[in-house]
Amino acid sequence: MNVKRLHEVEVTTNVGEVPELPTSVTAELEGDVRATFNVSWNAIDPSKLDQPGTFEITGNVQHKHYPKPFIEQRADPYLYKHSDGYYYFTGSYPLYDRVVLRRAKSLDELPQAEEKVIWWKHESGIMSEHIWAPEIHYINGKWYIHVAAGDKDDIWAIRPYVLECEADNPLEGEWVEKGQVNTDFQSFSLDATTFEHQGKRYLVWAQKVDNDTISNLYIGEMENPWTIKNQILLSTPEYDWERIGFDVNEGPAMIKSDQRIFIAFSASATDENYAVGLLHADINSDLLDPNAWTKEKEPVFVSSDETSEYGPGHNSFSVDEEGNDLLIYHARPYKGFNTENPLYDHNRHARIQRLFWTNDGKPYFGKPGDTIDFSNHPAKAIIRVK
Repeated sequence: MNVKRLHEVEVTTNVGEVPELPTSVTAELEGDVRATFNVSWNAIDPSKLDQPGTFEITGNVQHKHYPKPFIEQRADPYLYKHSDGYYYFTGSYPLYDRVVLRRAKSLDELPQAEEKVIWWKHESGIMSEHIWAPEIHYINGKWYIHVAAGDKDDIWAIRPYVLECEADNPLEGEWVEKGQVNTDFQSFSLDATTFEHQGKRYLVWAQKVDNDTISNLYIGEMENPWTIKNQILLSTPEYDWERIGFDVNEGPAMIKSDQRIFIAFSASATDENYAVGLLHADINSDLLDPNAWTKEKEPVFVSSDETSEYGPGHNSFSVDEEGNDLLIYHARPYKGFNTENPLYDHNRHARIQRLFWTNDGKPYFGKPGDTIDFSNHPAKAIIRVK
C-alpha cells in the first residue's frame, strides 16, 4: 500500500520546556485513504530549547504487520474482541467435524493460544457432516455459536444451527444445541452472521432456493438468537465476477460507520476467483427493504500475484488493541487447489490486516497481504520555541 504523504506536526513550547509531542501522525495513502499511525519520535537536543527559534525533529511511523499466515488451515475465520479483554477466534476445522475455539489477551498471543474443541459433530442424522464456518457472538449475557452442518445421509443438506453457552468462559462452559434456524424454505443454507442495529437484531445468511444452483444472500430480523421473523432477499449473483465457476453470494460480514452500514460478502468458486464484494445502506434506512441496499459493481478484495494470496474471502471484522478496524479473511498461498474439490484443499489460511476507510466513508480493503513501508517517509515535527 503506497504512502502519498505524511502530515507534518507543529508544536509550540516555551524556552527551556520540553514540548509534548503527539503520539500519532496522519498519513495520506492510496485509495483516497487518510489514517492515523503511532509514531516514535527521535530525542530532542536540549540545547535547541535554550532560546526562541524553530527546529525540526523526525520520528518513525509504526504500522503493525501480522504473521503471514496468521493461523494456518482455519478457513472462514471469525475474530471477536469481548468486553472481558480477550480475543476469541474460531474457524472451519479441516476435518469439518468439530467446532474449535481459542482466546488470548492480545493478537500477538492468539496464534499460539491453546485451541479447544467445544462441540463435536453427531454420529448420524443432522449436524453429522460438513461442520462449517462457526461464528461466536455474545448476546444478552450468553454466548452463541452460529454454524452450518450437513447430514450423514445427505452431506449437502446443509443448514444453519445455533449453540448456546451460559458460562462466563465459553471455552469451559457447556454448549447446548438450540436447533436449526428456521427459514421460509428448506434448502442448502450456510454462513449465517448476526448483528444488532438500532435496537433490533438481524441475521444475514446464504441460501439456495430449492434445487437452484444459485446461492443468494438473505436478511431477516430475529426474534431470538436462533429464530428469525422474516426472510428478505438481499443480494443475488448478477455481475460476472460473482459467477465464475458458480453463481455465489455467501460469507456475509457486517461493519458500520456513523453514516452507513456495510455487508461484505464472498462470490464465485472457492479457488483464486473467490473475491469479496460490498453492499451498503444508509445507517437510518429500513434494512429489510431491498431497495435500501446498493451493491458495488466491482469486487473490493481480489487475488494478488504480488503478495501470492489467492481467493481471499469469507471475512470477518474486528478491532486491534488500539481500536483500529481489522479485516480477517482466508486465502491460499497458490492459485487453484490441490484436491479434486477445492473445499477439501485446507490451505485456506486465516490472515489478518488493518482495514482502512476512504475519505468518503467506505471501507478500503486494499489487496490481500497488504504492507505499508514507512522507511522512506519519516514523521516530521516543527517545534517553535518562544
